[in-house]
Amino acid sequence: MTTSSSSVAFVAVIIVTMLCTQPAHAFITYSPRACDYRHETCICLYDDDGCSNNYSCHPTRRNFAAACLSGILTIPLITSIKSAGALTPDQASQNYDTYADTYDKLDGGSIATSLGIDEARTKLLGMAKGDVLEIGVGTGLNLASYRFGEGGVTSLTLVDISDGMLSQAEARIQQMNIDKNIPIQFVKADATSELISIFGENKFDSVVDTFSLCVMGNDGAKKCIEEMAGAVKPSGKILLVENTRSSNPILGSYQDLTASSAADLGGKGCVYNQNVGEMINRSKGMRLEKEETFAAGLFRSFVCTKS
Repeated sequence: MTTSSSSVAFVAVIIVTMLCTQPAHAFITYSPRACDYRHETCICLYDDDGCSNNYSCHPTRRNFAAACLSGILTIPLITSIKSAGALTPDQASQNYDTYADTYDKLDGGSIATSLGIDEARTKLLGMAKGDVLEIGVGTGLNLASYRFGEGGVTSLTLVDISDGMLSQAEARIQQMNIDKNIPIQFVKADATSELISIFGENKFDSVVDTFSLCVMGNDGAKKCIEEMAGAVKPSGKILLVENTRSSNPILGSYQDLTASSAADLGGKGCVYNQNVGEMINRSKGMRLEKEETFAAGLFRSFVCTKS
């Protein structure tokens, strides 16, 4: 692996902190044994009695985050840092079609639970109501967190740029016991430029996104925020859970150092050190009402309204 024209060597870096209250009980290390170490990490999960001695291989986006909090991680020693680039819409569409069948292993599972991601999803998406738009729906991991029916979601529009992801989400919907009277539609669209042109302004009571902004890069994320702000009703809410740069200076610096490598190796193009709160505050049309941190600020939820 190369970073710009620099040579890269792998060195062991010990993260010796438990920097948040989330129970990240994982010892994480790269190993050539059984895993493709360019794309996966080998995990030994601990219980109260120690290591279970059961190793498994997983994609690295969540594992990078878990390793920031607790454990040992072998990372690239980067002698020259480059800015992490974003996927273009065409790249995202093609790449995520490829990832669709196995994507739940990246964003779901025990690592996501230990980092507080499931808690963040449940708490935030329980606020969604009325006509709801979710962008970057992926395989539909959020669907179980919605409250459908009176006082909750009365119609649901699911957007993704990947046909493969939309197919997975549709298959998940078919397995759920959702009232047939609740309209659900699937739309392939680029959320950085097409939400208002497709749906119009002031259309939805709630607009939802979880972990999509990082794939769009900073410029794309800013455009998407403004698209969401245009699509939501004046009385509505924008509900976000996103990868963010940690407020802890050590973790924040680590993210800055590894953002490009993490995106290229196992993060599926996700640039995980964005300052999403600042993007919202500087955006046109969106006002930040509430922000909550998870896993030492590696993930945050945002409740926003139209400004």
